[in-house]
Amino acid sequence: MQPQATREKLVLVTGPSGAGRSTATHVLEDLGFEAIDNLPLGLLPRLLEGGRTDRPLALGIDARNRDFSTAGLIEAIDTLRRRPEFDVTVLYLDCQTEVLLRRFSETRRRHPLAPAESPETGVARELDLLAPVRDRADTLIDTSELNVHELRAEIEQWFAPDKAGRLAVSLHSFSYKRGLPRGIDMVFDCRFLNNPYWRPELRALDGRDETVAAYVGADPRFPPFYEKVLDLIRFLLPAYVDEGKSHLSIAFGCTGGQHRSVALAETLAKALAEDGQQVSIRHRELKAPRG
Repeated sequence: MQPQATREKLVLVTGPSGAGRSTATHVLEDLGFEAIDNLPLGLLPRLLEGGRTDRPLALGIDARNRDFSTAGLIEAIDTLRRRPEFDVTVLYLDCQTEVLLRRFSETRRRHPLAPAESPETGVARELDLLAPVRDRADTLIDTSELNVHELRAEIEQWFAPDKAGRLAVSLHSFSYKRGLPRGIDMVFDCRFLNNPYWRPELRALDGRDETVAAYVGADPRFPPFYEKVLDLIRFLLPAYVDEGKSHLSIAFGCTGGQHRSVALAETLAKALAEDGQQVSIRHRELKAPRG
């Protein structure tokens, strides 16, 4: 029996204007990908028939290209996924509408899909155009609260070549008052645990502090909850690897996103890292000013 040929890694990078698509493509190039940005869809078949390279391929697909169509991109994605020689990942850079508008306002650029109209019109038009593509994404990164360096770290987390074949686990903490994070696979609500906010000596600290973590852990409901979560994650990780999933995003939510959710994310991250898992942590509300 002949050995099975290695599949060629192909990442299609897309998303609305201003969300960071070009930045993501450049980061992938820095990671060793052969990167082509703003590739017209009509050139995609000719490019891929040109023969294999010794590097993975990253292609930036821009809705501004004259031959772009939602149906055309979805057809291209489905066609590539049926071809056994390619390992296809659709990377979608997402962003909240108000953040996209702010970015266009700060740069004073006209929106490419509404050059003679308001940026609001262009953003709404493009988000509507890309909605079906977003649903097909394998990896979705919401850049609303990420700067360039944080976006680079996210891309490196998922696509660094030396991490290929391993499941990357991303742990998040958040406040329910600000809504669920986007692009999360699994969410756990920990608002039932004792809240350190009501202890004056703990209020100004966060869940990374040992005294706060000890207070949360002293709740008699914490040990059984945490053990069940840890057992579930340990059960699921090999199954996701077998399914070919490259990353898993897990979020813990509490009222303010400062104490209980942070402590749980930190505790789980430590346990998974000790298991040898590839883990990253993002505490959304710790970047926000305390109210």
